[in-house]
Amino acid sequence: MATVRCIVCKTTIVDGDRFVLIRGGRADIHCSQVCLVAKVERRRLARDAMRRQWLLLAAALAVIVVGAPRLWHRFRLPRPHTISFEPPEIRPAPPPRPDPPMYGPAWPPTEQDWRRAFAQAAWIYPLPGPARRAPAADDRIPTSRTAAGRPGPVCRVPARCGVDLGGELWGEHVYAAQDGVVDHVQRTAGDGRGDVYVRLAHIGGMVFTHYVHLAAVPRGIARGVAVKAGDLIGLVGDTGNEHPGRYLHFALSVHPSNELPEVYWDPTELMAHWPLRLPPHGTVAGFVPPETDLPPPSFRRRSR
Repeated sequence: MATVRCIVCKTTIVDGDRFVLIRGGRADIHCSQVCLVAKVERRRLARDAMRRQWLLLAAALAVIVVGAPRLWHRFRLPRPHTISFEPPEIRPAPPPRPDPPMYGPAWPPTEQDWRRAFAQAAWIYPLPGPARRAPAADDRIPTSRTAAGRPGPVCRVPARCGVDLGGELWGEHVYAAQDGVVDHVQRTAGDGRGDVYVRLAHIGGMVFTHYVHLAAVPRGIARGVAVKAGDLIGLVGDTGNEHPGRYLHFALSVHPSNELPEVYWDPTELMAHWPLRLPPHGTVAGFVPPETDLPPPSFRRRSR
């Protein structure tokens, strides 16, 4: 009788039960049920491995079939080119860069610094339109904030410390020439410095505008009140005048520090470019006074 060995553990099978696995006409003899189960598990694992190999092969073939034409078109065929072109993009020129904001002139301030500051500010003619009243130079210094022991006020150009405007009508509106803060208000006559007047501070409290010989000042105009260019701050009058008539004495001064003198500029050149504010409906501005009224004053320069 031929020797029979277990197909799994190679143990010689002499007597006893035999476990036979028949598959496809082939009979595999095992010595025990454990060997039989091990053989079945090996076959299952081999079958699963074969399936995975076939699946990977099929996936690789699918990638080749799908991707090969695209690769061919990408690297072999010429790329398409359009015969129409989009119009070139025209970008608008960038706006000019604004001048840096002025935080204050160089120290000590120079005349060029003040001219630059005046050019950057928005001004309004202090009297209403539509006619622009020609300024007449005046050598008077209207007000002074000089403390004891400090330098006194001076005029940048001798005998041209301010200008006289108006004279056509008593009570014409007087406007703030620039945004600022009310620095001083004199509402009553008798102080000997132009009687009723208003002084406004601008550009960080270093530039001042002066409005002298007013007939009256609105109640809302008080020290510390902020005003805008074109706000009504008074009426043209004749308080403190040395000669009959009504007009506005307007002055522009710079005083950055008590250590420096307050310098009065001749505003004639600057005022030539300031826009006029037309009077709101029906104000007294712009009317012609009757012939019996006082004639306009003949402005005269007072010698020192």
